[in-house]
Amino acid sequence: MKRPAYVTDKVLKQFIKNALEEDIQDGDHSTLSTIPKDLQQSAKLLVKQDCILAGVELAEIIFKTFDKNLKVETFVKDGDAVKVGEVAFIVTGSARSILSTERLVLNCMQRMSGIATLTHDWDSRLVGTKTKLLDTRKTTPNFRVCEKWAVAIGGGTNHRYGLYDMIMLKDNHIDYNGSITNAVKMAKDYIKKNKKKLKIEVETRNLAEVQEAINAKVDRIMLDNMDIATMKQAVQLINGSCESEASGGITRDQLKEIASTGVTYISAGALTHSADNMDLSLKAVK
Repeated sequence: MKRPAYVTDKVLKQFIKNALEEDIQDGDHSTLSTIPKDLQQSAKLLVKQDCILAGVELAEIIFKTFDKNLKVETFVKDGDAVKVGEVAFIVTGSARSILSTERLVLNCMQRMSGIATLTHDWDSRLVGTKTKLLDTRKTTPNFRVCEKWAVAIGGGTNHRYGLYDMIMLKDNHIDYNGSITNAVKMAKDYIKKNKKKLKIEVETRNLAEVQEAINAKVDRIMLDNMDIATMKQAVQLINGSCESEASGGITRDQLKEIASTGVTYISAGALTHSADNMDLSLKAVK
């Protein structure tokens, strides 16, 4: 699949640089002390748990960033469903380079595959509905690019990437500011003054706040921790005047019922903060 726009070469280069420095610092001494400099070897990425595989493209970028002479032969691509025993790719070249990058590749792929697998499972519950599944900013610091990329690979839709690409006025913004009406007016003035192209979303906690947000003419209204009956009423009130988003403590079992209310989106932090790592390993080819 095509990389999301936020997965730029610049972002990946910085991420990989920081991750390798964190792990290697002044040298991978286990490898430097035991593996000859000119030894050439191969290793295979072995799938040890059924999953939606993610991080294949990233793995190749990590290998080649560390050592441009490493060669990667891939047999599956990001987003493919894989079974126990399958080989995703074989990397060939300097044994030292393979060993020094092994853990970073596995850490990324295991985490990304877990997120992609969970997202695919949740998203499949929404087939036949018009509701889209969103992630959130509840991501691991300095690993957001990989986690949101994994959501996209798993079939989910990315919410805003960060604080810079959308205005979301949450409960604390409203409570600090005084009212939805005033906060939205100030946000619109800010956008105009600074010549920004930003959508405005407002978090609401009850039907009165939903109506206030409708009157303020925002782009999206978040329905936070509402029960199904209240959510249905909220969607009817909105009546297509803007997008709607169900959020707050969403579980897999609720997805179909929530979608039946007619909400545009369902956002779930669980996609990134509660996914299990998948079991993958990089094994020497003997």
